[in-house]
Amino acid sequence: MVKEKIKRNYRIAKYVVYRQTIVEPIDHFWTFLGAFIGIATIGLIQGTQFGEVDNVFLIGSFGASAVLIFGATNSPLAQPRNLIGGHLVSAIVGVCVHKLLPNQLWIASAISVSLAIVGMQITKTLHPPGGATALIANIGTEKIKALGFFYILSPVLSGVLILFVVAIVVNNIPKHRNYPYKRKWYWERFKNKK
Repeated sequence: MVKEKIKRNYRIAKYVVYRQTIVEPIDHFWTFLGAFIGIATIGLIQGTQFGEVDNVFLIGSFGASAVLIFGATNSPLAQPRNLIGGHLVSAIVGVCVHKLLPNQLWIASAISVSLAIVGMQITKTLHPPGGATALIANIGTEKIKALGFFYILSPVLSGVLILFVVAIVVNNIPKHRNYPYKRKWYWERFKNKK
């Protein structure tokens, strides 16, 4: 029983790691197209709302998300729950910490990132770029900080939804890619238990 469980977990881990790191040459095109459209759209829409420094921070956070949702579509960290939930949990944490410690940049930054990670773990929405989202709520310019809880809606939620919609469209055009990732082995295992 234990030996079978170890073998099964090894196969799953091997499949996920191997499948995420090996892509067909045509996947490079779809990765480029999705990331380009997603980041360009966010930059175009938010470029009129925020200054250059804030856009650099925000695009950096969303750029890291683009790597996951277009470059590693199978990754559990790239799935919609993680993409949307991770950024939202982190934005809420970042804003709350900034409200509690507005003039303590170093400690507020450390606390917001640390609590964001724990919050994402608790809610099962771990998404590494979420750490940057929490950090930006504390290190952004006065314009970002002045948004308060509106930071969660725009730029965070609006940017995440743009990436999500682009990922749904672009990643489902080719037949060999899909987003969100459908874990066939999970459903087969579930069917066998009935």
